[in-house]
Amino acid sequence: MFKKVKKINIIETRVRSFIEDIQHPKQKKKLNINDLEFQLRKLLDDYYEMDGYSLFYEAIQSLQDKGQLTPIHNNQHNGKTPSLPLYYWVNVKAQADKWDRLGMMKLSDLFDFSFYERHPEWQTKEEWSRIQSLYGFLQSSGEREVVSLEERSLELFGHEEFLHDGVSFPDGKGFLARIGVSEEQLKVVKYGEPFVFWMKQGKEIKDIQRVLIVEKLSFFHTSIQLLESDLLDYEPELIIYGEGTKIERSFSFFFKIFPAKSYLFYYAGDLDAAGYGIMTRLIEKYPDCCIQPALKIYRKMLECLDQRNEQKSGQLQNLKYRDAFFRWFTKEEQELLMQLWQEKKRIPQEVLTIETWRRWM
Repeated sequence: MFKKVKKINIIETRVRSFIEDIQHPKQKKKLNINDLEFQLRKLLDDYYEMDGYSLFYEAIQSLQDKGQLTPIHNNQHNGKTPSLPLYYWVNVKAQADKWDRLGMMKLSDLFDFSFYERHPEWQTKEEWSRIQSLYGFLQSSGEREVVSLEERSLELFGHEEFLHDGVSFPDGKGFLARIGVSEEQLKVVKYGEPFVFWMKQGKEIKDIQRVLIVEKLSFFHTSIQLLESDLLDYEPELIIYGEGTKIERSFSFFFKIFPAKSYLFYYAGDLDAAGYGIMTRLIEKYPDCCIQPALKIYRKMLECLDQRNEQKSGQLQNLKYRDAFFRWFTKEEQELLMQLWQEKKRIPQEVLTIETWRRWM
C-alpha cells in the first residue's frame, strides 16, 4: 500500500508541476493530453509497471475538479480506457491576493514598486518573499563581502541558478529588473570560467607575449608537441584549449592569471559556421585585445580540402560571421572557403596532426 501511495504522489506531482508551469496569468492555453502523457512516460521508467495511466487519469480528474483544467468537448478522445478528452484548456492562473500597500510603503525606501503596480499578476506570495529577503540583505550590504552571483543567489533565493537560469527558474532571470536593483548592489562578481592552458617550457608568466587559442582538444595536444619542437606557427609562449564556444565565457579568466599588458592572441578553430562565429564574437566582445585568426594554421587546413566532411546539423549559418571571417583571407582563399560554404562542407581542425604537419616542415 505504501508503494502505491508513493507512486501516486510522483504522478500527481509531475502532472501538477507541468500544469502550473504553463499556466498563464492572463490567458488560457490549449493542452493535448496525449502529449502530456508521453512526456510523463519518458520521465518514469516504470510507468507501465505501476499502472501509470490509471494514476494519470486520476491526476487529470483532480486538476479538473480544482478548476485548473477544463475539458474541450469536441468528440475527440485520447483513445485510452477510461477515456479522457484529447484537449483541455489550461485555465488562467488564479490571482494571488494583492500585496498590502502599507507593507510596500515600508520597503519603498530601497525599492521601486511601479512595475508591480502596472502588473498586479506578479504580486504573489513567492515574489514578496524574495523581495523581503533582498531588503534584509540590502540593509546590511555595506558590511558584506563581494561573492559570486551564484553564491548570493543561493543565499537569498534558495538556489544558486535562480538569477540566471531562465529555463529552470523563469521567475528569476528578470527579478532584479522588476524590483529595480542592480547586480552591483548585490555585491556580486561574475567569474570567468577556468580554461586549460600550456606554457612553453622554460618560459615564465612575464615572458608571455603571443598566445594561441585552439578550438579542439586533439589539436591542443598536437600544438603542444609542435611547440616543444619549435615547429608551431607564431611561436607562442602559451596555448589555450578553447573547448568550442566555452572560450567565449572563459576568455576573461586570462586576465585573472596573467598581468595586464598587450598580448597577441591568435585563434584557430574548425573551418565551419560555428568556428567563424566563435572567432568573430571574440573580436567583437574584446575590442581592446589584439585577437586575430591564426591564418598560417587555417591555410594549412585549406590544403587539406580533400578531408572535408559534412557540415554539422544545427549550426547557424550566420552570413555576418562568415563575411567577417572571410575578409581576413586572399581572394583565392575566399573562393575556396565559399565553395565549402555552398557545398555545406567543413574542414575540422583534426586534419592537423603530427603526421600531416610534416608536409610543411
